[in-house]
Amino acid sequence: MGLFTTKSISDLRAEASEKHGMKKTLSTGALIALGVGVVIGAGLFSITGIAAADYAGPAIVISFIIAAIGCAFAGLCYAEFASSIPVAGSAYTYSYATMGEFVAWIIGWDLILEYAVGASTIASSWSGYFYELLHSLGFSLQRQLMMTPFETVTMPNGEILRGIINLPSVFIVTVMSLILMHGTKGSARLNNVIVVLKVGIVLLFIFIGFHYIDKSNLTPFIPANQGSFGKFGWTGIFRAAGLIFFAYMGFDAVSTTAQETKNPQKSMPYGILGSLLICTILYVLFAHVLTGVASYKSFSGAGNDLAPVATAINHMGTVGANGHIIPAFPWLNRIIMVAILLGYSSVIMVLLLGQSRVFYSMSRDGLVPSIFSHLHEKYKTPAKSNLLFMLFVSLIAAFVPGKIIGEMSSIGTLFAFILVCIGIIIIRKNNPGAKPAFKTPWVPVIPILGVLVCLSMMVSLSIDTWIRLVVWMMIGFDIYIVRGPKHSKLSKDDSVEEKQKTRNVTSYCGLALCALLAFFTYMHNKSDAGNMTELIIFNCIIAFHLIYYLSFRFIKKVTC
Repeated sequence: MGLFTTKSISDLRAEASEKHGMKKTLSTGALIALGVGVVIGAGLFSITGIAAADYAGPAIVISFIIAAIGCAFAGLCYAEFASSIPVAGSAYTYSYATMGEFVAWIIGWDLILEYAVGASTIASSWSGYFYELLHSLGFSLQRQLMMTPFETVTMPNGEILRGIINLPSVFIVTVMSLILMHGTKGSARLNNVIVVLKVGIVLLFIFIGFHYIDKSNLTPFIPANQGSFGKFGWTGIFRAAGLIFFAYMGFDAVSTTAQETKNPQKSMPYGILGSLLICTILYVLFAHVLTGVASYKSFSGAGNDLAPVATAINHMGTVGANGHIIPAFPWLNRIIMVAILLGYSSVIMVLLLGQSRVFYSMSRDGLVPSIFSHLHEKYKTPAKSNLLFMLFVSLIAAFVPGKIIGEMSSIGTLFAFILVCIGIIIIRKNNPGAKPAFKTPWVPVIPILGVLVCLSMMVSLSIDTWIRLVVWMMIGFDIYIVRGPKHSKLSKDDSVEEKQKTRNVTSYCGLALCALLAFFTYMHNKSDAGNMTELIIFNCIIAFHLIYYLSFRFIKKVTC
């Protein structure tokens, strides 16, 4: 069959209609709620403060608009794919249908990164708001048990505490995973309730916050660049757009549930584009109020960077005799934090749902162990996938700082969107007579614009983020080069020569990644952030993979 052989759309549709597949329980309204559920929260309540404080200032509003434009282009492409190929797996499945197994593996592996670090980022932020709520109620947990080992906080007495493990984030990931194991319908109902509450609180924050906007906080609207790329100015706006981009992965998560939707041809486009439109409007209004109520500089360096709304609420009030602001709505502070915690819970749940569905599809194709495509006898959910990622995401959230993993999720999302945009051009060329329920307008102009906007945001992200992406993709190639030729269902009848060719192409791509990692390592070492320890680690990774990939050039026989 070959490395780039595609799965036919008819076969994919047949998989979706199997009698013993996942239950079709989701309506159009449920899909929009799923999208809003994951988008409202991931961007507004967590990483927005860091993006404003470190990169864009009040112009974070422009960053959201730029990100939304890229999402709109990609969203139109997603909508056509979702109406044409109503199968679980999102961009992974779409890539399999247009660009073949190798590209599908790359994007599937990328999506695992996207959803895992996205859920971990939100879990870390959930922990930050949980601490704020406990503190406002007069309670507290040991601070070291609410931070990762790489985070520190300065206490009022000047003592510097270093974290041990972020236990609250582990708790919420575990709870949401257990809920997902018990069925999509029940999870969607819980999400609907939380979404209504969350949107109501967002609107309340916007309405009240408008009365406390200080125009001096919005001046200058675009802070002057501080002499380096991405540090304010227009380059900072684009870097902030890339950083917050993962907040828009809601409609990507929506597309992973196509196989559980009652009428996917009709409902998917509405779910994807509807959630995007609603959330973009709320994002722009919310970001304007957030940076208007409090100076963008106050959202960083306080030891609680992932809880910017709590900081903004504390600035809604009057200045007392001691010079400190007295919050005008102390009751609102607690209510909003409770709503945020519930909202974050729904975000984590939808991201974990999307991740398990991608892994389920990969398992059905033989690219990962078949145990992960076994459905629970009673609930008809991929419970084993849910359990695997409960452990994986919990470990990341427990030990890796949220600020680091947030950018990783953004670059993974952007990469997925680029491949989906390219896929629409390919599927139109290869299937000119196809009549999907929804068609992307102005092809290939819209997909090309989607690629360019997303690529510009990827380029604006830090070198550290690119290094992490390259290393993650190298790990993916390590697995595929061993497992893909032997276990892929699409290639099970391939000859030994064909399977060896698959390994050769994979090894060549792996060597290209080694060269790319060497370049990024050189650039990173030249920067102020570089150090000798990191240089040694990266060089060891490059050396190991050079030997690993080159060894497959001398293997003449593939074990079948």
